[in-house]
Amino acid sequence: MFKKNLDQLLHEFRTNDRYKEAIVHWRELEAVEAKSVDFPLDLDIRIQQALRRRGIGSLYSHQYESFKITQKQENVVAVTPTASGKTLCYNLPVLQEISVNAESRALYLFPTKALAQDQKSEINEIIEEMGMDVKCFTNDGDTAPNIRQAVRKAGHVVITNPDMLHSAILPHHTKWVAFFENLKYIIIDELHTYRGVFGSHVANVIRRLKRIARYYGSNPTFICTSATIANPKELAEELTGESMRLIDKNGAPRGKKHFLFYNPPIVNKPLNIRKSTTVEVNELAKTFLENQIQTIVFARSRVRVEIILSHLQSLTKKQIGPKTIQGYRGGYLPKQRREIERGLRSGEIIGVVSTNALELGVDIGQLQVCIMTGYPGSIASAWQQAGRAGRRQNESVIVMVANSTPLDQYIVSNPDYFFDRNPESARINPNNLIILVDHLKCAAYELPFKKDETFDGVDIEDILEFLTDEQVLHHRADKWYWMNDAFPAHGISLRSASQENVVIIDQSDVANPTVIGEMDRFSAMTLLHDEAIYLHQGVQFQVEYLDWDEKKAFVREVAVEYFTDANLAVQLRVLEEDQSTNVSKATINYGDVMVNAKATIFKKIKLSTFENIGSGPIHLPEEELHTNAMWIQFSEELVKKFGEKRFESALTGLAQLLQQVAPVYVMCDQHDLHAVPQMKAEHTELPTIFLYDRYPGGIGLAKDVYRNLSVILNQVNNLVTTCTCELGCPACIGSENSEGNAKALVRRFIDLLLNTKEG
Repeated sequence: MFKKNLDQLLHEFRTNDRYKEAIVHWRELEAVEAKSVDFPLDLDIRIQQALRRRGIGSLYSHQYESFKITQKQENVVAVTPTASGKTLCYNLPVLQEISVNAESRALYLFPTKALAQDQKSEINEIIEEMGMDVKCFTNDGDTAPNIRQAVRKAGHVVITNPDMLHSAILPHHTKWVAFFENLKYIIIDELHTYRGVFGSHVANVIRRLKRIARYYGSNPTFICTSATIANPKELAEELTGESMRLIDKNGAPRGKKHFLFYNPPIVNKPLNIRKSTTVEVNELAKTFLENQIQTIVFARSRVRVEIILSHLQSLTKKQIGPKTIQGYRGGYLPKQRREIERGLRSGEIIGVVSTNALELGVDIGQLQVCIMTGYPGSIASAWQQAGRAGRRQNESVIVMVANSTPLDQYIVSNPDYFFDRNPESARINPNNLIILVDHLKCAAYELPFKKDETFDGVDIEDILEFLTDEQVLHHRADKWYWMNDAFPAHGISLRSASQENVVIIDQSDVANPTVIGEMDRFSAMTLLHDEAIYLHQGVQFQVEYLDWDEKKAFVREVAVEYFTDANLAVQLRVLEEDQSTNVSKATINYGDVMVNAKATIFKKIKLSTFENIGSGPIHLPEEELHTNAMWIQFSEELVKKFGEKRFESALTGLAQLLQQVAPVYVMCDQHDLHAVPQMKAEHTELPTIFLYDRYPGGIGLAKDVYRNLSVILNQVNNLVTTCTCELGCPACIGSENSEGNAKALVRRFIDLLLNTKEG
């Protein structure tokens, strides 16, 4: 079969009618030359020689600037695009410090093990060329116990992740005395990932880390690196509690990029329903893969990854072989992920379907094409994914295939919004009471608190008194001591509200059951219930039994023509109202709520046509959540005026729009913030839309929505206005059969809510 190169395929996209109509915007980003600077004179000659041996004869301007600032012991946050050589922003200062003082130590924090392994290889290659005795180790859950002692005693550079720092290093700091006494640098890579729940936890882990470093007499310098976000300096300062110098002028070169917005054709004109995104992504990926062009496909969920993967593997099995296309996502075991990364670098694997797990800077070689299944949910995330193609200055193509959802349709209809707008801000709330109390317990276990001591500037005496009353701490001679046998870090997960994950056990071979993955509790309710079809590397497994108490899901390999999708029933009760704004015939409120969630039924959906072919009940206990919410409450008068059915349709439409748009503005995952419309809310019996943080105690997301509601509503209004449908459709208010022009009523609601006066 004749293979086409990238230029030929791009020509086909421009001339073939099938593609021409679907490609609604084509943006060419021209190649950019490097801005280079000679090596600093004070950079150790051995480091200079090592870099030259690796083909690096000068530094990019941002690498040079980072080196010069850190030499003055100032903290730095460097923000440049993917593949711009951020690694040298921290490796050079660290290696320079060790070359001057062999006792110096550095701690590297990466959000994932994959990144940690990748960066270890990178720094070790430079160390080898330098010919210096610098020991660099990773310390994570995969590190063998016999190596851990060497890491503690001799590691100049210790590479780990926040979870390991939280649960294994800080609680056992007395074994790390030499390391903490000589700690000169703390590196925080992929800073933008530390937002929301995870970021709020990590900020407290860093407070504990600084407290222990001070105890041993060290005052380390922070070097943070990040992908492009709107507030990198603010986020770095909130996360570390230190003032930062911002470096954001990129000196790295970039190859030419073609950025295509692809909108699937309409298959039902009255309802404005488009062809399935998944089907279009499969066809596009197949076109590139058959021509041996290395391609990455991003999908929003684990299930979607597995559906696309199984389709692609069956489509291309004859042409390119089954093992050349792989999946990649959280829940795969580390060994499997390392093999996939190696296969991508070597070129043995030419296609990979991934969740945002591969957004981060793991070196996966020279991919030429990136296909996104829908808008990733934030501009920052979209640019991160786009950065995975054309990493070595070659020409590359990014195709964003839109869903029928309101947000996707708005983005592809308004390309200037995407290309000209700043990426979003990342938000954290380190002083969320539940998170703060958890980490104060950990900190008290690590070192007793003294009278008048703050937690990195936060006054905590009231909390210490509360923990003493609860008999968690013991107060003696102006000090608070931990008084429990158990150590607290084990019970605290940094990444979710769940304290532990559900382990997935494959028992296809009854004699040899094997663990194939894991999943957080909240996701397990809808993805691992009895009879669910769980997909792993394109292979289908049926859940035989979910042992909820023991947190184990037993699965067996099957081959069926469907996947499953479950419903989550949510009830809300308002506990306390903290703030309120009155508008004509409505109020906007913020406060505490209690959420009760229960998985109720699941549907079986045919793989080829996506039609519903059956359903069944789910028998799992209810999960309870006390959190923060903002809610919009409409008057009974409006219901009477517009009629109950039409009003309910519009209320659901507005909730759907807020669910889509609000997470973009507060820069959180779509799952962190949840919208629920209710025609009769329990506390008032009035029609209400709730938006709540899906985390105990809340982390400030709903509060951000309350504060910025007018900005969010204006954006929602633009989205509805630009939709070409008449009465409402899946691309705007999310409803295919909206009652009596609910679209017009949604716009009336928005106008009414924007006419605010404080009350």
